[in-house]
Amino acid sequence: MKYSFNTEDAGQIFVGAFALAVPVSFSEEAWKLGETLPTQNLLLLLTLSVVFLTLYTYQSVFQKEIKSRKFIFILRIVIAYLMTAFVVALVLFCLNKLPFVDDPLTALKRIIVISMPASMGAIVVDSFDKE
Repeated sequence: MKYSFNTEDAGQIFVGAFALAVPVSFSEEAWKLGETLPTQNLLLLLTLSVVFLTLYTYQSVFQKEIKSRKFIFILRIVIAYLMTAFVVALVLFCLNKLPFVDDPLTALKRIIVISMPASMGAIVVDSFDKE
């Protein structure tokens, strides 16, 4: 059972996020969704990402035992999503598809769109080493 967040967990989240961020980031459809989806849909996508992260973390990583570890449970979800968003941003930057200077809103939207599947990859890989 995980009682803390360590460098091994961080590495697993980075690998899992990268595994799904790369193929989706190469997709022109994902780039265009980042440009065209209305804000309400993007917020819904962000919410779904966090909800699925929360459910999977609760069920698989913490095995429904969070009473004495609520803070680390919430922290793990936040860290996993932020690390995933960083990985997605890095991949998009490498592909020259992260227009932070010219169009920061589109850049943020692309990160949100691609972070949904990437965050699930991140948390699934993180759960592989349950004790």
